[in-house]
Amino acid sequence: MEFTLITLLNGLSYGLLLFLLSAGLTLIFSMLGVLNFAHASFYMLGAYFAYAISIRLGFWPALLLAPLLTGLLGALVERVGLRHVRRHGQVAELLFTFGLSYVAVELVQLVWGKSALPYAIPAQLDGPLFTLYSTAFPAYRGFMMLLALIVLLAASWLLRRSRIGLLIQAALTHPQMLEALGHNVPRLFTLVFAAGCALAGLAGVVGGNAFVTEPGMAAGVGSIIFVVVVVGGLGSLRGAFIASLLIGVLQTYAVALDVSLLSGLAHWGIQPGPDAVGYSLLRLTLAQVAPVLPYLLLVLVMLLRPRGLFGVRD
Repeated sequence: MEFTLITLLNGLSYGLLLFLLSAGLTLIFSMLGVLNFAHASFYMLGAYFAYAISIRLGFWPALLLAPLLTGLLGALVERVGLRHVRRHGQVAELLFTFGLSYVAVELVQLVWGKSALPYAIPAQLDGPLFTLYSTAFPAYRGFMMLLALIVLLAASWLLRRSRIGLLIQAALTHPQMLEALGHNVPRLFTLVFAAGCALAGLAGVVGGNAFVTEPGMAAGVGSIIFVVVVVGGLGSLRGAFIASLLIGVLQTYAVALDVSLLSGLAHWGIQPGPDAVGYSLLRLTLAQVAPVLPYLLLVLVMLLRPRGLFGVRD
């Protein structure tokens, strides 16, 4: 029971961090129709900005300022680059954001170097939140979970209840009508792109010290967040939330379970020899195949439900 509950909590905390990352990408796609390949780079920049601010002002100012800086940088990217590329179609958008991700990594290495940074968890949260049986659950992971839930509630309210949310939904379906009513739709697009990048930066602030802050951190999560967005359904915030939790729990349990098909067969009295067909595959443990599981889930969802779990657009 202790193993089950602690692993579940760890999986939920990892899944909620994935949601912080995928929420921004979902917001950008649902509004602009852009699959931003550089989204994980804004996650990385958020962590690096937070480190630079925290060593001078502390973690709490960094929690506010780093996402703001990341969002301003995202607004600049959309206004100066992406807006002009969009007229050439989706392939041009993908190539632009793909190249931007490499530029971001090179700039980070030029400024901060190639080594991991000592971005530490704040002292106020560096301790146990509670003890379950004999295992302590870190307070910082609880803080990450709370922050992700606050973002979910705030984003849901903003999109469904606020005036800006109504304008965003109207711009998605009837941009010409919205412009005729006197609203600046391109500026609204810039605002949405900046908000999505700021959410990625926020994930970097809380994820950079929980895991590691180094130039390869964007590549480590870049493919996973696209899996989350596609499995949940392109443009669906609820789908991104459910898919994030599903993938987080699935991977965490897989990493924690050191079992294989070979051990399962041995439990039933079947012991294939080294010469048996597929013996090397039977020896693979769940922990070894854990990195592949999200992509297997993606393939399964695409076969059974191509729009994703809660997809709202193709």
